[in-house]
Amino acid sequence: MKIAKKYQKIGKNGLFLPKIYLKFAPRLWALAAVFALFLGRASPLFGEGLAGDVYLFSYFMGNGDGLHWARSEDGLNWSAVGGGKSFLTPSVGENKLMRDPCVLRGPDGVFRLVWTTSWAGHTIGYAHSTDLVHWSEQKALPVMAHEPTAENCWAPEVIHDPVHEDYLIFWATSIPGRFPGTEHSGHMGSDHHELNHRVYATTTRDFDSFTPTRLLYDPGFDVIDATMAPADRGWLLFVKNETERPVPAKNILLVRAATPEGPFAAPTAPITGAYWAEGPTSIRIDGAWYVYFDKYRDRKFGVVRSRDLVHWEDLSGQLHLPEGIRHGTVIRVPRAVADRLQ
Repeated sequence: MKIAKKYQKIGKNGLFLPKIYLKFAPRLWALAAVFALFLGRASPLFGEGLAGDVYLFSYFMGNGDGLHWARSEDGLNWSAVGGGKSFLTPSVGENKLMRDPCVLRGPDGVFRLVWTTSWAGHTIGYAHSTDLVHWSEQKALPVMAHEPTAENCWAPEVIHDPVHEDYLIFWATSIPGRFPGTEHSGHMGSDHHELNHRVYATTTRDFDSFTPTRLLYDPGFDVIDATMAPADRGWLLFVKNETERPVPAKNILLVRAATPEGPFAAPTAPITGAYWAEGPTSIRIDGAWYVYFDKYRDRKFGVVRSRDLVHWEDLSGQLHLPEGIRHGTVIRVPRAVADRLQ
């Protein structure tokens, strides 16, 4: 059989393909690979997901009974997953609690979970999963064991740094006498110690070995509940001003940073209103930043939204979350992952 000159046979028993296709095929495949790479990295780099993704909100209830999930299609209307049941019961740490659960999906597809194990102590909890259903053995990470007078390890979070290709874990700790300038400005702890927090951190590549704990963020005032997100230019750090005396602050601030480890710019004016707010978590939806937070004295959640990170609108009246929800993290996942939890 004669084949027109414009076709060429590929392989011993292969197909006859147009020569013009073969000429440009390598370039086409290269362009396709770049496009696929861009799509695959869109979510971790800029906070935008792919079509068909849904939102999950990890949270705790009561004093920290375990890992709960809420699900949403639009970021405003949320329903409890599994009837509000706990998907993971805490088993490590000083008091075996699970408060402030933070979940991150790394570039390897593995979900990393860290949480507060106790009101007072030197550890945080850690576990990992590939499907959010089956979890690894839990670990208590002794991140403040080197500081015997450290009061606590509150609200740990974990992010992936694509530049250093490692994970940064950070949390708030109060160490008596460490920052004397604000020693009498914070909350009085249950043991009558004055709490005066700063944000500390460690890094890891494998969650088996960790760098020595170091001070990450000191804004010059009592600060807790740090959460971080990559933005188009640098990183965003949302924190709670924990100042209580002589005049309470108790609001959420935005801090810009060139990298996850700084340098950090001065914080903005509060992005929350005339109420006490804590436990922020942020996500980008349709080009806008949403920051959720716990109005803990009012026993309800709020949310603010901004498209320029300067002007914020309060959408709390449109927010619907499961009853009893407490501090956690909002993430975006493929629909199939969320469906497994049902």
